[in-house]
Amino acid sequence: MELIEKTREFVTIFLEDEPSSHDMSHINRVEALCMEIREEEGGDPLVLRLAALLHDVGVIREHEEGGDHAEYSAEIAAEFLGKAGVPEKVIDRVTYCIRTHRFSGGHSPKTVEARILQDADRLDALGAVGIFRAVLSMGALRMLKHTTGIDKGASKKTVYVKDPVAGFNEYMHYKPFTIPGKLNTGTAKRIAEERLKIMRLYLEALNRESGLEGNYP
Repeated sequence: MELIEKTREFVTIFLEDEPSSHDMSHINRVEALCMEIREEEGGDPLVLRLAALLHDVGVIREHEEGGDHAEYSAEIAAEFLGKAGVPEKVIDRVTYCIRTHRFSGGHSPKTVEARILQDADRLDALGAVGIFRAVLSMGALRMLKHTTGIDKGASKKTVYVKDPVAGFNEYMHYKPFTIPGKLNTGTAKRIAEERLKIMRLYLEALNRESGLEGNYP
């Protein structure tokens, strides 16, 4: 437990200035989801908790330099855990989880811990929290481009469109509505279906009030 708390403290300081949706509250939710899924799916609790806590520590560097925060996070995690005296085999398992977690990475994780982390991270993009995170992140990324010129190329059809409501619609069909088909575990799929109910209702109301029409899987 001492290692877990030291890791939590390290990550909290590291993400103190995170301006979008990869903040400490996201980390805590992903950790909790990992442990919830593990109750049914199994997996090493130490590897899972370390991976959940450290999976986004590279996001600040991504904001500043571009690139892939999953790779940056794995590098930072390996250095931190090595200095903490964690065995190399455990570090390898943790960093594998981190490298394969990202939605846009298209990875198919091979270990149970990596599959659970990927599922937990994706679940946090669903439900009421998912809506909040999406709006927060889209606003932050638009401001980041406006102030620094850094352009997240993969977000051209969602974040940078002229009409933010149209961009949100595109985002919903690109990410949340596709997540159930990309989950690894039965536990996560059940959670996802419950969380999508509120997202469908919200999008219907948003489009009705905005004069748009949409299709909702």
